[in-house]
Amino acid sequence: MINREIIRIKIVQLTYAYYQNGSNNIDTAEKELLFSLSKTYDLYNYLLDLIVAVTREERRRVDLLTQQAHREGKDVPSQKFIFNRFATQLEENKMLNEFLEDKHITWDDDQEFVRKLCDQVEQSEIYQEYMSQPTSTYDEDRELWRRLYKQLIEDNTDIDALLEEKSLYWNDDKNVVDTFVLKTIKRFDPKNKNKQELLPEYADVEDKEFARKLFRATILNADTYQRYMSEYSRNWDFSRMAYMDIIIMQIAIAELLTFPAIPVSVTINEYVDLAKLYSTPRSGGYINGMLDNLARYFNQAGLMRKPMEERKPRQDNRRQNNRRQNNYGEEGRPQRLRFVHRPRINEQQATDAAADAQQPIPDTQEAPQEAPAQEVPQEAPAQEAPQDAPAQQAPETPKETTEQTEA
Repeated sequence: MINREIIRIKIVQLTYAYYQNGSNNIDTAEKELLFSLSKTYDLYNYLLDLIVAVTREERRRVDLLTQQAHREGKDVPSQKFIFNRFATQLEENKMLNEFLEDKHITWDDDQEFVRKLCDQVEQSEIYQEYMSQPTSTYDEDRELWRRLYKQLIEDNTDIDALLEEKSLYWNDDKNVVDTFVLKTIKRFDPKNKNKQELLPEYADVEDKEFARKLFRATILNADTYQRYMSEYSRNWDFSRMAYMDIIIMQIAIAELLTFPAIPVSVTINEYVDLAKLYSTPRSGGYINGMLDNLARYFNQAGLMRKPMEERKPRQDNRRQNNRRQNNYGEEGRPQRLRFVHRPRINEQQATDAAADAQQPIPDTQEAPQEAPAQEVPQEAPAQEAPQDAPAQQAPETPKETTEQTEA
């Protein structure tokens, strides 16, 4: 279950804590990292057990209502939900129960929260739609809990607050763990009964070693990696970089140089996403450019051998930017058309006047220089100018032309 996405998140957190606490014992820090990863697996099982806890609370409620119905001679409530076949199979799952017993994990101390969640379940349209049918298949029982989990548990601020109180290690884990809980629900098969396998602690046997090697390389080679960053920061002032940006790039460099099988693009994309999550809004683009420059240098210097795409010519970007500015202006807003009155001179009168003055006939396509350009509001029609528009030095109706200017 613990994959490399979770491992990278934990290493960012633990590396930051390592420097903030002034620790110099890497063995102790490594144990802390592995313990933090194990707590993520605890959360996975804890959330699966929440389904069981809700089912048991509903069962208690139905039992009370059934006893009351017998006393009053009324119809007993439906037992469809409390004996949902998926929830019952999960409740009996050996792997889950053994883990919970070993770790002493339970929802018994948080019954108030469980009851509140039960109320939300009963009020949901998903539950009411399910209960409106007298019977259901196993697939329908399983789908019910998948939908309830997504709607009521996945994005639940009360659960987030509760988990934060339970363990500081769970602050940033739930979003990732939710995806594994939903994946587990879909994997359940009635044929497996109580022997249905849950997800293992590590998605791959090599991932635990990946966590150790990446963390150690990050700490032990910190001076070298930071020197690379300082030398190839180019247009950026390394001394003014955000501290979290340095941490994230330091780990990324360790991954680039330590794991030849991981593509450059995968490493860069992963740590750009982490920068967006943990650092400043501008950190993603900055780290993307820095890591790309460093990776190309590492290839040229023989420090690593990983294929990389050729950089696109910058000329294409300039052309695109110029095209965007021509269409939208410098601030990215569409340009407006400005309608300008330009007096049109009657050709015959212009000829006569020129002959009298022994001057060349003026170009009928150009407005006299002394005629001021008057702006017309944008909503004014473009076909004709108002009849009362002043026409200086021209006896006829002005001709309108459009000039495109910046808004």
